[in-house]
Amino acid sequence: MNPLRKLAGQTAIYGLPTIAGRVLNYLLVPLYTRVFDTAEYGVVTEFYAYVAFLYVLLGYGMETAFFRFSKMNDNGKTVFGTAFLSLVSSTFIFLVIVIGFSSPIANAMGYPGNREYIVWFAFILGFDALCAIPFARLRQQGKAALFALIKSLNIITNIGLNLFFILLCPYLLDVYGPGTFVDYIYHPEIGVGYIFISNLVASSLSFLLLTPAIRKIRLQFEPGLWKQMITYAWPLLILGLAGIVNETFDRILLKHLLPPESDPMAQLGIYGACYKISILMTLFIQTYKYAAEPFFFEQMKNQDSRRMYAKVMNYFVAVCAFIFLIIMLFIDYVILMVGEEFRQGAAVIPILLMANLFLGVFYNLSIWFKLTGKTLYGAMISVFGMIITLVLNFVLIPRIGYLGAAWATFFCYGSMMIVSYLAGRHYYPVPYNLLRIIAYILLAVALYYISLTFDAGSQGVKMLFNFLFGALYLIAILFTEKRAARMA
Repeated sequence: MNPLRKLAGQTAIYGLPTIAGRVLNYLLVPLYTRVFDTAEYGVVTEFYAYVAFLYVLLGYGMETAFFRFSKMNDNGKTVFGTAFLSLVSSTFIFLVIVIGFSSPIANAMGYPGNREYIVWFAFILGFDALCAIPFARLRQQGKAALFALIKSLNIITNIGLNLFFILLCPYLLDVYGPGTFVDYIYHPEIGVGYIFISNLVASSLSFLLLTPAIRKIRLQFEPGLWKQMITYAWPLLILGLAGIVNETFDRILLKHLLPPESDPMAQLGIYGACYKISILMTLFIQTYKYAAEPFFFEQMKNQDSRRMYAKVMNYFVAVCAFIFLIIMLFIDYVILMVGEEFRQGAAVIPILLMANLFLGVFYNLSIWFKLTGKTLYGAMISVFGMIITLVLNFVLIPRIGYLGAAWATFFCYGSMMIVSYLAGRHYYPVPYNLLRIIAYILLAVALYYISLTFDAGSQGVKMLFNFLFGALYLIAILFTEKRAARMA
């Protein structure tokens, strides 16, 4: 099969549950932002910011190390067993510490009456960490359908329980009143905690569904191999932690850097809701990553691998720029997914969309340090980005609020992208078509700004012209790529 078609096909299969899940999760955002107020939704935003950081810490780069050493080691089962048992040990230690100190942690976070939040999230993180290597093995074996099935069941469970607790149970309580059977299954005072409970049940289900595949393998731990894997992986941990700081720390800092009179938790809720819209870009990037990482390692021995990576970059940027354009052309409708009081944060959406595009380009560029084993350089680039994130957040948030957090993300990912490109030219040169990549991005931005200045006279005419702007972009991309293919 043509490698590019294979990558596209794998991305589609991996993407189906991810896209469906994210879309359904986005459909929950209108529910959350209408059932809960801005401060309550701020609690959800804050906890999931910490979860993203801790998930990377618990994985400590073992997933990428598994892909790397599976290709280098004849006994893939030994690599799997070593990586999986390493995560089992570290996850157990994490659970003991966090659950044992759950009350002090809850007090430090400002939730003295909600120790259970800490315990629930400890188990969510634990189950997700234990699923990482089994899921990676499915990807490495090309079992995309099984991967998609388990992910889909996770999503269905999570969303089903959200709807059950947040919509159905309050309705039953209104119909039958207190003191009935409803009291056994629903307690209104838990509130946003039902979002966390739903996640916990879904994560535990994923682990149970992966257990039969784990039991089929005779788990072996090889200390020498583990040392090699850790040596390769620890810079990826630094890279991942720095990346999560760049991605989520703004939502943690907002609570502490905004003046009390501005109602920081409400501002955090508004920013978190609008950030959800910008993650529509990340949705494609995440589905692409599932297929791309094993694909990059598989292609590394081919003579034309670098030209292949360059082609992939062209298509990737074209799709991401198209996503940016479509969301911004129809932002008047997209913004309706959040409650009215949350829409005041809409100005951050184009900034964050473009920032996530830069992050996706950086991910593609990262092949140079992953394939050459120079993961320390990747970690250094991410730490550089982290410094930019922290400095700009501390400078901008007190002055312009969550808009400053969005600009900090934009400049962080833009800087990382540029530095990685320059370093990659030296250590692992790939013939990227820089002019074409920049042209695709500028075309999308230009069409968006033209649509802003275009006076259509009515909403219907404006929508028609926005469709034409989107079609014009696609025609330009298809013409450029076909012309380039003929000249190759």
